Amino acid sequence: MKEPGNESPDVDPGVLDLEARSSLRRVAGLSTELEDITEVEYRQLRLERVVLIGVWTSGSVEDAENSLRELKLLAETAGSDVLDALIQRRQKPDPSTYIGSGKVDELRETVRATGADTVICDGELAPSQLRNLEDKVGVKVVDRTALILDIFAQHAKSAEGKAQVEMAQLTYQMQRLRGWGGNLSRQAGGRAAGGEGIGGRGPGETKLETDRRRIQARLTKLRRELAELAEQRETKKAQRRRNRIPSVVIAGYTNAGKSSLLNQLTGAGVLVEDALFATLDPTTRRVQNSDGRVFTLSDTVGFVRHLPHQVVDAFRSTLDEVAEADLILHVVDGSDPDPQGQISAVREVFSQIGAANVAELIVINKADVADPLNVSILLAQEPGAVVVSARTGEGIDELFAAIEAELPVPPVLVDVVLPYNRGDLVHRIHAEGEISLLEHEAEGTHVVAHVDGGLAAAIEDAAR
Repeated sequence: MKEPGNESPDVDPGVLDLEARSSLRRVAGLSTELEDITEVEYRQLRLERVVLIGVWTSGSVEDAENSLRELKLLAETAGSDVLDALIQRRQKPDPSTYIGSGKVDELRETVRATGADTVICDGELAPSQLRNLEDKVGVKVVDRTALILDIFAQHAKSAEGKAQVEMAQLTYQMQRLRGWGGNLSRQAGGRAAGGEGIGGRGPGETKLETDRRRIQARLTKLRRELAELAEQRETKKAQRRRNRIPSVVIAGYTNAGKSSLLNQLTGAGVLVEDALFATLDPTTRRVQNSDGRVFTLSDTVGFVRHLPHQVVDAFRSTLDEVAEADLILHVVDGSDPDPQGQISAVREVFSQIGAANVAELIVINKADVADPLNVSILLAQEPGAVVVSARTGEGIDELFAAIEAELPVPPVLVDVVLPYNRGDLVHRIHAEGEISLLEHEAEGTHVVAHVDGGLAAAIEDAAR
């Protein structure tokens, strides 16, 4: 067995990362049955043997089943074993227990029969709903938002990613701190019990207040750290803008194949895993198109329906990459039962982050396993979409051609003959401009191209 750190240099780091992640799955059999229900929010989230519950308020039964199916994938990604799933048709969730009293009884019996230790609700629950449901069912209850944040916490690797996830979790917890019962209060010292002496005039600081103050202090520190990391990211983006390098961002629903597509287009070798939110830390690579022009291609965190607003706020600096891009490759899972629903959910996030007006190219992925009829319907709904398979390479050439056609054209047209000793300018035109004609003549290199204003001025000076 090899010692850690002695891996062969030719081993793909993405494979090692995947193996490490798989080895850290939670161990089943550790009971999480609640003895003291008031301690729930202060304990580490443990998801093992779970029952899912959803409330169907609108749409078709197929929409409700798709939502619960996605919740199952989220739970499995978090390391859980899904034992059963229930759904209830209601006009709106019960304000007290999320589901009706009859369904609560059925849920409690299902939990006892299956031996489940956690219930996951397909929605964001108020603190009172969580508490009441836990009181009645007898095991811990987790909502969809907490589940997604738990997955993010498992998958974050970079300093920025970890800080973003922690900030999202603390913001979520801050709204759900609750402090009832004597064990959560800490009265002032001295003669406080008798109401006499210094410190005896008032109850002092409760544990709830202490927790809230500590969370606020930690949030302040995280915001400061993220601001510093954002400055570093902005420095890199400013350098790309100075060099007039177009930016293309791969975005889309989680597990649609964005990282696989990045690997196929660039050979980046980033981690690819058949799990939701496998990518949290964005990867950027330089790509050269067929005429020699360079652009950057970036992977981003995946989206889901009802992406928690804490995630959008915490990942704002990362998601700004999408809003500032020249082109978005919107990757869609062509084999999903509801691809149009995925597209709508992703475009909703685009609107939240100010990216609704960025040029968008729909990329229908997983063509090798998708139903051709469903792909045809999707193409009719999204004219101009490109069908690919990131796994087999099908359609990648067509995608490259579509990207080149969508990239912004530099504004200045130049038609010059550059001396042969100015090969540096020819190289810059290849990298930063769009060449229409390049011929070698007796006096030098004849170039017809579109370039930006700064490069055009340098070319004119050299051609005089």
